[in-house]
Amino acid sequence: MPCDRASEVLARLASVTDPELDEPVTELGFVTDVSVDANGHVRMGFRLPTYWCAANFSYLMADDMRTAVLELPWVTGLTLVLDEHMYADTINRAMTEGLSFQEAFGSEADGDLNALRRVFDLKAFQRRQLAVLEYLQAAAYDTNALLALSVSGLRALALEPEAANIIHRYLERRHVPGPAGDHEPAFVDEAGRAVTPDGYLAHRRALRRVMVNVEFNGALCRGLLAARYSEAATEMPVEPTLLDFVRGRVPERASRV
Repeated sequence: MPCDRASEVLARLASVTDPELDEPVTELGFVTDVSVDANGHVRMGFRLPTYWCAANFSYLMADDMRTAVLELPWVTGLTLVLDEHMYADTINRAMTEGLSFQEAFGSEADGDLNALRRVFDLKAFQRRQLAVLEYLQAAAYDTNALLALSVSGLRALALEPEAANIIHRYLERRHVPGPAGDHEPAFVDEAGRAVTPDGYLAHRRALRRVMVNVEFNGALCRGLLAARYSEAATEMPVEPTLLDFVRGRVPERASRV
């Protein structure tokens, strides 16, 4: 039973993404161990690429992991242990006691976590939108026809499973910039305004700038994590340079959204 329950915990953790990189914490190698005792108490270990990762970012990820696992009906308690971090003791205590960021850090708490989360959610929205546009245009969909689609129209496109999954992931974030009802435009900018044919090229360039920045940060995080723990970089057979990202010459794994 504990083994099965540990698998359930890992499945919940796979739904938690690094706020900035929009990739599962399990795939990034941040989860180090999971155990469940006979009473349903879960113990999880996790790590970050550097000792000095920002307190708000570190807390946000830990709290997302905690929330996801506590959704399992059989969990009676949870101990989350952040490894070798400048705020490990504070964050670990906050997770055990269910403290908010402000309660945990007191006068040291700097910034609004909701505002920070929105910034990261917008980046995820933009990257996922770019993935949809690039896929559909590569499949010979007309740009004007795509921009005319409603949310329901985009969802209804008859596509193979890979494309359907890319669209599904995008629609999970479509609400971030504004209303995302069935009759709302499928493609909007970060302010929730419909993308027009006249503004499309500028919009596409803005999306690519976000993608380049986030993907480079992702490569850097993997490299730092691998160097810190003397491991091979996670699923990164070829370490890209910044110039590779700017020119679009990145490994298949690094360019996946």
